[in-house]
Amino acid sequence: YPHMKDAYWLSVNYGMVEEARRLGVGFDVFEAGGYPNLARQLDQLKACASEEFDAVILGTVSYAGLTAEVERIARMKPVIAAVNDIDKRGITARASVPWAEMGAAAGRFLAERHPKGSPAVKVAWFPGPDGAGWVDFIQAGFHAAVAQSSAEIVMTRFGDTGTEQQVLLVEEALEAMPDIDYLVGSGPMAEAAVPILRARNLVGDVSVVSTYLSHAVYRGVLRGRILAAPTDSPVLQGRLALEMAVRAV
Repeated sequence: YPHMKDAYWLSVNYGMVEEARRLGVGFDVFEAGGYPNLARQLDQLKACASEEFDAVILGTVSYAGLTAEVERIARMKPVIAAVNDIDKRGITARASVPWAEMGAAAGRFLAERHPKGSPAVKVAWFPGPDGAGWVDFIQAGFHAAVAQSSAEIVMTRFGDTGTEQQVLLVEEALEAMPDIDYLVGSGPMAEAAVPILRARNLVGDVSVVSTYLSHAVYRGVLRGRILAAPTDSPVLQGRLALEMAVRAV
């Protein structure tokens, strides 16, 4: 996994655990600790070449940074891509997310609330870690959909999807643009934004939209603290990835 710092990847792992129990197989987990840690994940991936493992499930931190090692391992065993988009070379199968559509769904939500010709609103955009493969796709989908609205992206902040980093980015955005109308971005950003807005007495003045769903984001939606979030069923993706790996062996 890229990390296990938020509920999203914990949910993916839960799906894998449940599927492993159902199928009667075991698996080991390696997590890179965050999207900046390409070298660490590369070392972890190399360890998966061991005969101890019959297949590899890879939630990559980089679209192309692991391709050479994936191709090497793929000559020995199946490599299944989970969740994050990756160069297809060496990949046996994917349990993947339509990230462009996820970004577009968030953008369409804004377009429905603020159609072209209506008064402009200002958006701070937090797409995720710069260089991660899924971020390019979610950006493309979001920008295309927002272009059909009166929303203006006045600030973009990239960063790892750990809570601490997202807190810093949200605080930075609010300091730089006190008249912002929307904070839109990753699940950890949305989770971090809720208590910050409450502490700053900005609830109702600044709205939050997430580009994917986690347990905390879901609670925020139920409580009216987060306006909306598309879901890509991370538990199901974990189950599918594990089943694909077993079938491919």
